[in-house]
Amino acid sequence: MAKDAHKLLRQQLVDLLKGGNAHASFEDAVPDIPANVRGKKPTDFPHSPWMLLEHMRIAQSDILEFSRTPQHVSPKWPQGYWPKTEAPPTSTSWDASIAKFRKDLKAMQDLVADPETDLFARLPWGDGQNILREALLIADHNAYHLAQIVDVRRLLGVWHS
Repeated sequence: MAKDAHKLLRQQLVDLLKGGNAHASFEDAVPDIPANVRGKKPTDFPHSPWMLLEHMRIAQSDILEFSRTPQHVSPKWPQGYWPKTEAPPTSTSWDASIAKFRKDLKAMQDLVADPETDLFARLPWGDGQNILREALLIADHNAYHLAQIVDVRRLLGVWHS
């Protein structure tokens, strides 16, 4: 692939990871959820905003660490990927989860944008994965659950548009 094509692919991946475009971004959907509904599950909906945020954070962190750390051990599926509570356990948990999510998302964006990162090389500790696949997995997973957060906000009457 030509150098310009690699640069374009890297930029497109970073943009995809940022979110938005055809749907709500993380910054549109999450930070301004009122504290009094963060732990509420709408009627007949299995997750609260907190559960979805923490699930996204845990899964994204797992994918990032798998992408860059051969010794990484993933949480046990599925229970290790979901919080144990419907509501943030402390008054600082919500903001801490958002900060960690942003930090890990930026780290994956930086990994993808780095010209030294071979997007196509198999990760020796995996079973066929590469950085391209892992970046796409994060973008896809985040978009799916951000849509759920928007739905939860609508059902709880706290969506802003």
